[in-house]
Amino acid sequence: MPATAERSLTIWADRVHPRVLSAGEGPPVVFLHGAAGLLWDPFLDAVAQQFTVHAPEFPGTSPGDHTGIESVDDWHDLVVYYGELLDELGLERATLIGHSFGGMLACELAAARPDCVGALVLLAPAGLWRDEDPIPAFLTLAPEDLAAVLYHSPEVAAAYMTPPEDPELAGEAMIAFAWALGCTGKFLWPIPDRGLHKRLHRVSAPTLVVWGAEDQLIVPAYAEEFRSRISGAQVETIADAGHMLQQEQPEATASVVAEFLAG
Repeated sequence: MPATAERSLTIWADRVHPRVLSAGEGPPVVFLHGAAGLLWDPFLDAVAQQFTVHAPEFPGTSPGDHTGIESVDDWHDLVVYYGELLDELGLERATLIGHSFGGMLACELAAARPDCVGALVLLAPAGLWRDEDPIPAFLTLAPEDLAAVLYHSPEVAAAYMTPPEDPELAGEAMIAFAWALGCTGKFLWPIPDRGLHKRLHRVSAPTLVVWGAEDQLIVPAYAEEFRSRISGAQVETIADAGHMLQQEQPEATASVVAEFLAG
């Protein structure tokens, strides 16, 4: 597997110091993670076989920089902050891959700065709202209930959501998980809708929308919503996968992503 390197950036007038994990060789892509924080998983390993993956952590979730979230006040701040982060990475017309909440951010960046985004891959993105398909208030769910809506496979859910056996490590993992949800929840509560539907028409980058066929958190009907609002967007469905499609079906998800980016 590609070796993963890490570095810390100094941005937002020296108020936030996010850690960025990077691996691979080839054209650069930026991965924006979901609400529970960054986990370098087999999907990112697979993508890094053909691309150089840069995965920044959300403000406040990097080790030693937990107060960084205090300097990002609102949704406008957050979008501008991520634009500054892309500038600091030094990538021109970046390829963005965003999962869930990270997909919502990727859409906002592509709409706010269409000249700076070369391609867009959205893995079960949040950001839209259908009254007929409401998104559960997942930030308030107990861990076992959250696992049930995130994963189609109980075995994969257990592999990713079971705490370590060591009590100290288990406590640290639970705190990190809760804090990540708190940091991102600042911008997701009470519902993950910040008016993105009014701005999606500005997305000009080639776009791929990928959805797990068994997604119980943000149901697959939302894929058509994104396709209808982003000119030329393509949709791919991954069988036997829920909301965490890149963890349940990493090879299949990475394959459709790589094929799209190569084309």
